[in-house]
Amino acid sequence: MNKNLLAASLAFTALAGCMTAEKSGQIKEPAFDTLIAHRGESYDAPENTLPAFEMAVERGFGFECDLYLSKDLRVFSFHDGNLKRTTGVNCKCKDASWEETLCKLDAGAWKGEKWKGVRPALLEEILPLARKDRKIYVEIKSGPEIVPYIKDIFAKQSVATPETALFICFQEKVCAELNKMMPEYKVYWLCNAREKAPKGEIGAPRTPDGIIKTLKEIGADGVDIRFDPEVVTKEFVETIKAAGFELHVWTIDDLDKALLAFERGALTVTTNRSKFLRDEYRSRGFFGFFMKFFRD
Repeated sequence: MNKNLLAASLAFTALAGCMTAEKSGQIKEPAFDTLIAHRGESYDAPENTLPAFEMAVERGFGFECDLYLSKDLRVFSFHDGNLKRTTGVNCKCKDASWEETLCKLDAGAWKGEKWKGVRPALLEEILPLARKDRKIYVEIKSGPEIVPYIKDIFAKQSVATPETALFICFQEKVCAELNKMMPEYKVYWLCNAREKAPKGEIGAPRTPDGIIKTLKEIGADGVDIRFDPEVVTKEFVETIKAAGFELHVWTIDDLDKALLAFERGALTVTTNRSKFLRDEYRSRGFFGFFMKFFRD
């Protein structure tokens, strides 16, 4: 049998198996409920602003937002600890007042003239964007002191619920506080796939047992881990799931890498390019899948 034809035949069998697994819920695929728009649709709109979040919703996806507590105790969306990169204002987020500074910032002009004048968003402006069958991933950047304010804002609205929103955070103390004060909402511990290492060195890979230990200690529902294919293997994912925890990954903008993460068992993939990944995945179809084998 021709080598390419044999490869295509084997590929068809493998793909059919994946499709069957997807239908049974074993393997996910790039879709509206499995791709999380990182900081909103941040490739096409200014990150962590209402236009970026609204674009994600309009395109059918859930999204991730980053939250800080301002000096005057308002909860607002921003990623960096300092405002400078996207606004030009050299000030730490925790030292900025919403009324005096944050509400007047231009967090959009850096992305293009059409976004000029767009400011950071308040949490109470973000939560109404919650939609059925997709999630808002609320990442906490401040310390545990922000949690009571977040709880109060959630309590004053009814759109974002445990079915449409959850929390993620790198800080173990914050995860534990969220679990304590808002137990009805899922909490995922954010982490890198490798331990911290001195500059210029590669950190030791995290182990499933180490992650499971942390998740149990802080009462988290799962882990949202940076996808490193050398670390996050299928066995790695299965071990964490077997312990009763979920596993999600960040941040992937390449379709083949995203597909690898799903094949290994990731439940969602956070990406800067949700629409791009989904469109590329659909455009490949069977034809694109087989052409890859014939080209190779």
